[in-house]
Amino acid sequence: MNRSTTPSTNTAPPNSDSAKRTPVGDQLDALLSRIHALGGERAETGSSGQRSANREIQPKQTPRPAEPVSAKQTPRPAQSPAPTSERPARRPQQPSLSQSQPSTGIRSSETKSHPMSGGFSPSRDEPWRPTEPTNLAESQISESLLEAIVYRFLRNIGECEGRRIADQVQLPFNLVEPLLNRLKMEQRVGYKDKTSTNDYVYVLTESGREVARNLNSDCTYFGACPVRLQDYVSSVHKQTIEGQYPKKPDLERAFEDLLINPQMLIRLGPAVASGRGMFLFGFPGNGKTSIAERVTGAFGKYVWIPRAIEIDGAVLRVFDPMNHELAMPKAGKGLIDTVCFDKRWVRIKRPTIVAGGELTLDMLEVQSNSESNISEAPLQLKSNCGTLVIDDFGRQKMSIDQLLNRWIIPLEKRYDFLNMANGKKIQVPFDQLVIFSTNLEPKDLVDDAFLRRIPYKIEVPNPPESDFRKLFEIMCRVTKIPYKADAIEYLIQTHYKPINRPFRNCQPRDLLLQVKNFCLYNNLEVELKNEYFDFACENYFSVMD
Repeated sequence: MNRSTTPSTNTAPPNSDSAKRTPVGDQLDALLSRIHALGGERAETGSSGQRSANREIQPKQTPRPAEPVSAKQTPRPAQSPAPTSERPARRPQQPSLSQSQPSTGIRSSETKSHPMSGGFSPSRDEPWRPTEPTNLAESQISESLLEAIVYRFLRNIGECEGRRIADQVQLPFNLVEPLLNRLKMEQRVGYKDKTSTNDYVYVLTESGREVARNLNSDCTYFGACPVRLQDYVSSVHKQTIEGQYPKKPDLERAFEDLLINPQMLIRLGPAVASGRGMFLFGFPGNGKTSIAERVTGAFGKYVWIPRAIEIDGAVLRVFDPMNHELAMPKAGKGLIDTVCFDKRWVRIKRPTIVAGGELTLDMLEVQSNSESNISEAPLQLKSNCGTLVIDDFGRQKMSIDQLLNRWIIPLEKRYDFLNMANGKKIQVPFDQLVIFSTNLEPKDLVDDAFLRRIPYKIEVPNPPESDFRKLFEIMCRVTKIPYKADAIEYLIQTHYKPINRPFRNCQPRDLLLQVKNFCLYNNLEVELKNEYFDFACENYFSVMD
């Protein structure tokens, strides 16, 4: 009761002020945050100063028993005109129909009460954007989980300003401020200092440190407040690659920096548009991996993923800087940032995750750290709404049967089951284009049951002679070696046709690098000569033939 009641005096405490926050108040908070970040310029608004003064005396004025306070407050609507001025401020937070809708907890950009998020409108490149939360209960954010993160953060950093705490948990300050006020009233935190932006520097009290130690023994996570699993599942459905159906121009754009045969594009197109899965097979060096890595470019540019997911108190990290490339929206130019979105999410380029011979069965399961009790999402979860490439399929440390048995159901049903460290099993989307790249025959690797679940099997053939010559022109520009057609003619007529040596897409690059390194080592001008190609071919093909 104490956290929501307020004294019946004219000095309203911060927690009651934030409960009645208007859009203008939200913009004021954003403005104060920006001023604070830019150098701490002192705010000069009288209302903010009044709130600041009230905060200092608020814990003393708030009575412990809840009943006397409510008794005083009950007659106020009939006796004083003050409540009539407060009613409009409460209207935006009345749930009406919006709270009875999603069990998912995600308020999409199409919601009537919030049709846009900072001017955002859905597009193919960005079909969805998470709306900034305005209320913990409405957004179904666990207050106990948020409180635990604040405790751990203060224990780790020692002392911190309130707005920086809000930045750490990636929530608006007006949602975090009531929690800090309650912890102050419960004497779990104290004020060490006051800032120039009407904020306080918080420190843990002795009892607060004891609570933080106990919470830290369960889990050490103190990053962004995690989102619910239901919210993540809903976001994947809104950003899925299955419904995008890229067309021929999209595919041509994705492969514009790669010399690829038009016939190959004709075969690749339907496979990519399906968003399901494919085998790319053929001789090594013909560009299977290069093709697989560019497929994602045919889809929309961006997706939003949560930094972390909360599953019954357990934390599962999703955002991985090693595999995800950040592409956050540009901030507004003014002091008030008009680009509003839920900061617990990050916008990334549609992921392309490549796993080669290092792939093990453990990488496909939730990896939990026994010391921190923080779990890491598996590769297939991190690649949702993007592409997962299994390169050099058949050469992994794990057996092929293990991989096939692990994925035979997810590939067909489009969902997967993961086991958390606490023993809970969860269902998550399996929503990515899975590409198996191999230089072995697929039928020699897997059985018919698995091949049926990979609908497209595309061979990447050797390039024709015309493409092979064109590749030399392209790679000469890349390696900055002057192109000479007569030297390329000598190479083909001398080292390829007499012995029926097959052309491979990787050979122009590899041979030109051999020539360049030979010239640099011998302090010669870097150019194409017949004798240089003789030397390069002798080194390059000595074991292959």
